[in-house]
Amino acid sequence: MYCRVCANKINPFVSFGKMPIANGFLEKQQFENEYFFELATAFCDRCYSVQLVTQPDPKLMFHDNYAFFSKTSKSMQVHFQKYADWVLNNYLKKNDPFVVELGSNDGILLENFSKKKIRHLGVEPSANVADVAIKSGINTEVAFFNNDFANKIKEKNGKADAILAANVMCHIPDLIEIGKASKTLLKEDGVLIFEDPYLGDMINKVSYDQIYDEHVFIFSALSVKNIFDISGFELIDVLPQETHGGSMRYVLCKKGIRSISENVINTIKAEKELGLDKSLTYERFKNNCEHSRDKIISKLKKFKKEGKKIVGYGATSKSTTILNYCNIGPDLIDFISDTTPIKQNKYTPGMHIPVKPYEDFLKYDPEIAVLFAWNHRKEIENKEKKFIENGGKFISHIS
Repeated sequence: MYCRVCANKINPFVSFGKMPIANGFLEKQQFENEYFFELATAFCDRCYSVQLVTQPDPKLMFHDNYAFFSKTSKSMQVHFQKYADWVLNNYLKKNDPFVVELGSNDGILLENFSKKKIRHLGVEPSANVADVAIKSGINTEVAFFNNDFANKIKEKNGKADAILAANVMCHIPDLIEIGKASKTLLKEDGVLIFEDPYLGDMINKVSYDQIYDEHVFIFSALSVKNIFDISGFELIDVLPQETHGGSMRYVLCKKGIRSISENVINTIKAEKELGLDKSLTYERFKNNCEHSRDKIISKLKKFKKEGKKIVGYGATSKSTTILNYCNIGPDLIDFISDTTPIKQNKYTPGMHIPVKPYEDFLKYDPEIAVLFAWNHRKEIENKEKKFIENGGKFISHIS
């Protein structure tokens, strides 16, 4: 196969086996026709990108019944308010600024601009979550962002001061087209800002569940610099974030317009020290994934043998990778509790573990809860103090 970015020949370094659509929660009658593909990841030693070997058709993943809504997490609401304030204070000081967000979901970020009467537009491919944003008064178009659509936005609204994204850019297979479209839409001194799960954190934590169908890329500063250089952008700043178990915020602009922060230089140096530009690092990561898999399976089998009641906490997209890679089914986990109505009373993709409302978690009084939403551990442990005080234990594949 060849790199999606630079067309260099690349080879997979890890396969997680047969995998369903991560957010494809389903009913019993849909089991027979469930879609599967091989989830494998490769490293490009030319542009340093880590990418999926194969990605399903985006229409299978982002559709009218898409099951991820950002506003269900209070910590994410706080994060996006701070994100918006940071953008405003650093990059939107002109009169009548215009902001565009890619993959704007239910409007959790853009509502902070809308409240301040700042011109904005969300571009969201999933109609059901876009509808939530529209009903909340957020200007939103149901579409995939590309150069043609960028021209339509420009004709109607003028050029943008900032294009934003959060946990979205890593979903997009054709980043060259995104670079081209962003260049079309942005003002000469405009900025492209996005944050996504960070490769360095994934390697260090062995958080392999960051890899699933929607995450075509797992970025580093090295790869972002090289990818967007092709479209005439340069990376001018990076800021680590705690979201999604470890993320990085990237700031880019057209070449030669703004100065490059020391953060970029220092981060790239640290990434080379970590070996993010070396194939050997990813071979070691594969071995670490296998060790993590064996460890969580061993724990669950031990608890089951002891007769303990085991449930999952949070039917996340990431949990699909863990469950299917580790072959964890309803024989090891009784059900998964989730607060998202669209997932409740359905079954997890692939392994078909029942998903039940949060109230069932409280009624069932389990002894062990597998924390699939481990990136919200602090928020969840604070919420579930009674469960912990009564002897309940949260476990996860993250050591």
